[in-house]
This record gives sequence, C-alpha cells and structure tokens, in this order.
Amino acid sequence: MSKKVVVLGEAREGALRNVSYEAIAAAKKVADGGEIVGLLFGDAVHSLGEEMIKYGADRVITVEHPHLKHYTSDGFGQAFMAVYEQEKPEAIVFGHTALGKDLSPKIASKLASGLISDVTAIEGEGDDAVFIRPIYSGKAFEKVKNKDGLLFITVRPNNIETLEKDESRSGDVSSVSVDITNLRSVISEVVRKSTEGVDLSEAKVVVAGGRGVKSAEGFAPLEELAQLLGGAVGASRGACDADYCDYSLQIGQTGKVVTPDLYIAAGISGAIQHMAGMSNSKVIVAINKDPEATIFKVADYGIVGDLFEVIPMMIEEIKKIKTN
Repeated sequence: MSKKVVVLGEAREGALRNVSYEAIAAAKKVADGGEIVGLLFGDAVHSLGEEMIKYGADRVITVEHPHLKHYTSDGFGQAFMAVYEQEKPEAIVFGHTALGKDLSPKIASKLASGLISDVTAIEGEGDDAVFIRPIYSGKAFEKVKNKDGLLFITVRPNNIETLEKDESRSGDVSSVSVDITNLRSVISEVVRKSTEGVDLSEAKVVVAGGRGVKSAEGFAPLEELAQLLGGAVGASRGACDADYCDYSLQIGQTGKVVTPDLYIAAGISGAIQHMAGMSNSKVIVAINKDPEATIFKVADYGIVGDLFEVIPMMIEEIKKIKTN
C-alpha cells in the first residue's frame, strides 16, 4: 500500500546537509509509490526547498520563524506537530543526526508511535521493507519490521545512497505559518568550536588521531592528510581527554558516529567505545606501532609503524599522484 512520507531536511549555514537527500532516498523505499513531502524549518529556508525536490521530494513545506533560527526541541517540535496535523502522513523519516536523535523520541512520544532509529540499510520496499540497524555498540545488527501503525525511522548519515539529482524535477514549495510559543529555552548565541571544512559526520574520508599523536601539534600532519583527501579530522576520546584537540572531533560511543568510505586511524589503540563510532566505515586503515593493537582486528589494512613517519610518506605519495 502506498504511503505519504514526510522527510525532515536539515539546513546548516544556508545549505542542506547531505543526510537530507539520503532521508529522501529512504522515504522512496517505504513510500511504495506514495507522495514524499519534504519539511524545512528555520528562519530563512524557503529557497532550499527546490533542492529537496530535485533529489526526489514531490513537494516541500517550509516553516520560517525567528525562534527556528537555531534548533531547539521545543521550537522544532511545535513546527513539526503543526505540519503533521495538517498532512497526516503514514511514515516519517529523519536523519540520525544530533538534531534527529534529540527530536525523534520527543515526536514519537507525542504520537504514541514506535521508532526505528539509526537505520543503516533497508531491504525490500513498501510494506515489506525491513530495516537494518546496529546493536551492542555495532558488534551485531538486527532486522526490524514495522507491523502496524505509523512508520517512523531515522537514517544514519553516509549509509543510504542518495537518488540521482534531477534538474528537471519540479514541485510545489509552500509555507506554513506556525506560532512558536512558550519556549522553555532560547538560544541567544552559538559559539562553534568545530574546525572549518568538511562536516565530520558526513565526510567521505576521515583521518582520526589517538593518544599516539602525543600533542596538539601532532594533529598537524593528520589535518594536512585530511585536506589532501578532501576529508575531515576526527579523534579518539583519549586524544580529546589529553587536550590534544576539541571534543567536537570525538568519534565513538559518547561522540560522533561516522561511516566514511575511508577511515584512517593513526595512533588509536582501538577501545571498544571508539570502535562503536567507526567500525562500519567501508575501508579502515590502521597505523600503530603496537602490532597487537585492537584496532587491527577491524582494519582492512594495517600499517605497523610510527605515524610520524608513515603519515608524511602518505602525504608525499598523494601529492605525487595529484601532480601527475
């Protein structure tokens, strides 16, 4: 049976995050030919609606309000519920991002709905769709099927392949006015500590450092390598605790979960908490002086050596390839 599916897009600094398009692709799998309705909340997001349509949405609804400039669960929750009551969809798709992880349980509770979170793959389509998600810190996977009622899922970034962009697609981008009131918290200022460049949670290449990097200065070659590869720099909790870098770079069970095409782990021993955040990367390259380091158990390629010798060699070889 076809379903109307609403997809919450996420905007950051005037552009849509890639997970918005991945969520549309996931929605297509469960819609079974039904309508895909994109949602965008913010203070200036209307112009981004066309992008969602080009990636597969049939139409887009925007809610613009000064209180939606920065995410709060109260503000976005009020906006979503207003649109939900108007659209009455059979399915909801969010990205499994910081925003999605915070907002989806709140919405599911209000709707007395189940929630299938952190979906990494979808088998089948429509009512036969089976959702695959990691459990036990990524050591196992479970298959979940929605048997009755509203279908509500969140999809992990970098796992669902986006649909091909179609410049010829067109659809209605409409605005809904929602009175955002009685906020329990209002964000007056945002101070960003994260590094400029590629978003870590959506990066196709991640170069991560651990305690073996030894200092804040030790991250410099990792940053150079990441920049050469068009990727982002990450870190283990040990490196963050040692003040080598900011906690915004932390990858692991209590940090960000990443699934890049290439993950380079430099000076990371491989604590289970860290591996929970990166073990589903498509290709893992580990660099460590200790041949018995746990990280080698999940690595596709292992280099036993000093990262301060190996990383500069990699940088040199990549520069040679790029100049040829």
